Amino acid sequence: MAAAAPSGAASAELVIGWCIFGLLLLAILAFCWIYVRKYQSQRESEVVSTITAIFSLAIALITSALLPVDIFLVSYMKNQNGTFKDWANANVSRQIEDTVLYGYYTLYSVILFCVFFWIPFVYFYYEEKDDDDTSKCTQIKTAFKYTLGFAVICALLLLVGAFVPLNVPNNKNSTEWEKVKFLFEELGSSHGLAALSFSISSLTLIGMLAAITYTAYGMSALPLNLIKGTRSAAYERLENTEDIEEVEQHIQTIKSKSKDGRPLPARDKRALKQFEERLRTLRKRERHLEYIENSWWTKFCGALRPLKIIWGIFFILVALLFIISLFLSNLDKALHSAGIDSGFIIFGANLSNPLNMLLPVLQTVFPLDYILITIIIMYFIFTSMAGIRNIGIWFFWVRLYKIRRGRTRPQALLFLCMILLLIVLHTSYMIYSLAPQYVMYGSQNYLIESNITYDDHKNNSAFPVPKRCDADAPEDQCTVTRTYLFLHKFWFFSAAYYFGNWAFLVVFLIGLIVSCCKGKKSVIEGVDEDDSDISDDEPSVYSV
Repeated sequence: MAAAAPSGAASAELVIGWCIFGLLLLAILAFCWIYVRKYQSQRESEVVSTITAIFSLAIALITSALLPVDIFLVSYMKNQNGTFKDWANANVSRQIEDTVLYGYYTLYSVILFCVFFWIPFVYFYYEEKDDDDTSKCTQIKTAFKYTLGFAVICALLLLVGAFVPLNVPNNKNSTEWEKVKFLFEELGSSHGLAALSFSISSLTLIGMLAAITYTAYGMSALPLNLIKGTRSAAYERLENTEDIEEVEQHIQTIKSKSKDGRPLPARDKRALKQFEERLRTLRKRERHLEYIENSWWTKFCGALRPLKIIWGIFFILVALLFIISLFLSNLDKALHSAGIDSGFIIFGANLSNPLNMLLPVLQTVFPLDYILITIIIMYFIFTSMAGIRNIGIWFFWVRLYKIRRGRTRPQALLFLCMILLLIVLHTSYMIYSLAPQYVMYGSQNYLIESNITYDDHKNNSAFPVPKRCDADAPEDQCTVTRTYLFLHKFWFFSAAYYFGNWAFLVVFLIGLIVSCCKGKKSVIEGVDEDDSDISDDEPSVYSV
């Protein structure tokens, strides 16, 4: 007999869900285009690097957008009383699960291609392009040579993931050939899921380090910068004028020593050169400050100052909500999990956190819970961007690039999108940490037998009652999201994420203290001696 079709109300929910996902895709593409165009350098704009940055950032955001869709689909197959809907038989459920799984296969494969092939190739191509005497053929050959190293790393990750035994052979006395045969059988039965999961989990681990560095700091820096605002352009211009006069006096003093024709000592020559460079920088600042002081955008931002303060207060409250939820979730794992060997998996929620309590409440009004998940993802992205802008891109103690509005070089833009891509991969686990049961099973319930004693007849009667799905639920009664399968295929990655969450909390507190102690940002922050991305003929408004 054919499966019954979804009811009218259920079909409407499904249509609305897919419409929201479609609108989200359009919003993601528009956002990526605006963001990349906003930060790329106007003088060094390159078509290929721009397309690469927009595409890689969009793929990362689309992958994160699959999380609420995945949760919605597994929840949609069951009624609130714990029974499956009439149309959701085994075949239909498997088709829905496979559709989401193939979606993840496609997007994660594209992410691997971007991280290990496309972005490195474009980056090294433009690095070689800086040499004026290099031909295009040489640029392509050199870029391809360096990209091969990334390709080898990708291949190694896939091979390790494919042959890491998730199960052990039942027969302990099996031969070496039987063990190898068992590994190939495991690879065939998983359809490459383990290999792809291991590679993506490795990238997610790097994304965790980027999130600890940038997102944790950005969650405190973004709201406090909005609240404190920037310094007055008129006041900064007055200070800058005084600095110019002081430097000019020093230059005149040194030059006066050579009026009678005597050569300057080597120390005075070095000092004169430093003062002249300092004077050029101060005059550059003077031109930028004059432009900003008279700009209509500055006046418009001044009028929006109360709104920025309100947004800053809202963002700091949201950050505190996330931090409290993350702390309680991690504390729950520390006290009640199955241990490090299981990746700190917990059976049920013993310590409730605000987000874990809020999401089930929002489930009653479709689609508020999915909108909240989307907002959480976007919040992590915005705070990550704020952290990268404030800190810059570093290699240990060496700063490689600055991220400045309208002045970011193509290489820095590729680095920026690579970091954001890795952070977005880690965002799915962060949301799991905030609401583990919800990410695993959504709003699914399953039926359990409950014994009720009747006083009149003095006997027990068992009848089914719904219970929220958790890690202790039967596999045939609760469908796990595909996101969870990718995140927790290997226990050691889950254990690393657990300890990374504690590091995230510590860095947030340190960033909060640093952001509170720092003064207001300059209205032209970034125009200094070592800022090679600032040109004399491109004044711009830097106030946020």
